[in-house]
Amino acid sequence: MDMLKHPVVLLWLTITVYWAANLLRVRTGSVLFNPVVVSTIAVISYLKACGIDYPVYHETAELIDFWLKPAVVGLAVPLYLNWEKIRKQWLPIVLSQGAGSITGIVTAVWIAKLMGAEREVVLSLAAKSVTNPIAIEITKSIGGIPAITAATVIAAGMVGQMVGYRMMTMSTVRKPMSQGMSMGSASHAMGIAASLEKSKKFAAYASLGLIFNGVLTAMLVPVLLPLMGI
Repeated sequence: MDMLKHPVVLLWLTITVYWAANLLRVRTGSVLFNPVVVSTIAVISYLKACGIDYPVYHETAELIDFWLKPAVVGLAVPLYLNWEKIRKQWLPIVLSQGAGSITGIVTAVWIAKLMGAEREVVLSLAAKSVTNPIAIEITKSIGGIPAITAATVIAAGMVGQMVGYRMMTMSTVRKPMSQGMSMGSASHAMGIAASLEKSKKFAAYASLGLIFNGVLTAMLVPVLLPLMGI
């Protein structure tokens, strides 16, 4: 049993399960086989079957979590590669990203508040549309609960990855820049993954959406929460 909870085994399991889940998603083409959902269920089932406590697994997961922050910094590459397009359209980009960031913050906070959630929970939802490394740091700075933030970020990403592009095809939103940046803003890294299935062009714009939304949300959350009486 000790071998089953060895860090190398758990690390290999995590990577392999996600790879297999992603392959299943590509082969079936079904939104129901979301790689994050499938791999999460598989890993939880393994931990339960082997009697492995979460803190033991978490120590291994930190080896992967360590690379999340450098990965976010690496997203500056598509920002640089598309700088000319961004510079020419800076006003609509900034305005749309500002509107998306404010909408993401305000709707999550107000709905939670109206439903009677405790203040710490409300604070934890403010950054739910931002990629996890940034969202967790925002939550820590305002006194929220990082675990709740992480869960809601994943939930927002999964919903966007599964239905984002389908919803936009039923609307008047057609341009790759508009669709890609919308996915990156609302569903962060999972939005980028969904965009990659369409093309690298969509993924580049989704990366821009993720970056802009992360920066703007970090700036706007401390300003908006007091104005909303939180």
